[in-house]
Amino acid sequence: MGTVKRTFANNLLTSGKIDATDGLSGTIPATNLANASITNVTSFPSSLGGSVSSVASDPPSPSEGQIWFNSTSNVLKQYTLAAGSWATGNSMNTARSNLGGAGTQTAGLAFGGSIPPVTGATEEYDGTSWVTSPGSLNTARGSSLGGAGTQTAALAFGGYTTAETGATEEYDGATWTSNPTGLNTARRGLSGCGTQTAGLAFGGYNGTDFSNSSEEYDGSTWTNSPGNLSAARSSLAGAGTQTAGLAFGGAIGPTGAPTITTGTEEYNGSTWTSVNSMNTARQLLAGCGIQTAALGFGGYTTVNTGATEEYDGTSWVTSPGSLNNARPYLAGVGTQTAGLAFGGSIPPVTGATEEWTVGLGIQTITVS
Repeated sequence: MGTVKRTFANNLLTSGKIDATDGLSGTIPATNLANASITNVTSFPSSLGGSVSSVASDPPSPSEGQIWFNSTSNVLKQYTLAAGSWATGNSMNTARSNLGGAGTQTAGLAFGGSIPPVTGATEEYDGTSWVTSPGSLNTARGSSLGGAGTQTAALAFGGYTTAETGATEEYDGATWTSNPTGLNTARRGLSGCGTQTAGLAFGGYNGTDFSNSSEEYDGSTWTNSPGNLSAARSSLAGAGTQTAGLAFGGAIGPTGAPTITTGTEEYNGSTWTSVNSMNTARQLLAGCGIQTAALGFGGYTTVNTGATEEYDGTSWVTSPGSLNNARPYLAGVGTQTAGLAFGGSIPPVTGATEEWTVGLGIQTITVS
């Protein structure tokens, strides 16, 4: 179920003994270092819980964070978060691609997209099933419009009707209300994050070129940010908030021969900074979470992919769990430990819904 590493930096002496700086004592034979077991450690510092019990078998009902030594298998173990996985849920009522999303895994919102044609249909997810909302977008649109907020206070912006649009609408849990003030740069293929009253829109395609433009929404108007993306790109994903945003993946120019990218950038409320890249270059992907705990999934490389990656604020790690239906043009909402993926094109367009869950499990702790 995965491996948890506990680093004992600068504590192993050439004699094979531990210098006890961190409260450790005992001797680790070379044979045990080779197989990463720690059978001869006799005590642990308070940072590991004060004491570690030695048991012949794993506890039947451990608590989160609990550590113990299994004397039968001669390994140190901990009950902590296990690798995540995707589980298939009930499909949307209207299959579609290029849609927008907002909310959480148990209170999700899907809106817009292409059936085709483009649609304004809106659906709400309760953690089990999708229900069609009586309120549809006033401006039906697709081509990966942006979304932010919650199921009862959502924001939709940008996309494509018969041309790129900057149309902005707010959802109150029942109906959409158009804001006469739209994005300053009409575009499709953009991404967004934040809330209904503090939203962030970035990237996209303005009808001529890929865009690096960033705009902030205050609940009534969009204002151009003083800082733009380092790399203009379209068909990207995002996560986070207006003052702590994350942009990743997508396609960068030239528009006639775009390059799919792994590029990742962090936003601090005024400027974007390039950080460590994703492991799999892709466009038309989805994302969710916050800047320091994000999830990226799906998309298109040279083929459809279901690859899932987790970002911890420094680096991306590829998860062993991939989407059951590899696809681009999908939407995603939720958190890094409880994500929701829906819609897209396999092809054909789909209403497929999947839930990402990271549960607790017993992990082996190894010395490194």
